[in-house]
Amino acid sequence: MMYRFLVIVEQTDGNYSAYSPDLPGCVATGATREEAEERMHEAIELHIEGLREDGLPIPPSRSSVGVTQIARKKN
Repeated sequence: MMYRFLVIVEQTDGNYSAYSPDLPGCVATGATREEAEERMHEAIELHIEGLREDGLPIPPSRSSVGVTQIARKKN
């Protein structure tokens, strides 16, 4: 079975952090965006494996993403 989860990656002062709104507590960090994304992929796999081992359901993906652009007014 294939699962799809939204992953948010944020740049912080010294690295990048990632999390999924649909998987509370499942987070990862990395020195680069790519590293954070790779580690998050691994974290999600482990999270799902842990849920299965505990007999808990895999939560459905309910998050989505949208981008809004706002033009800056000229002064």
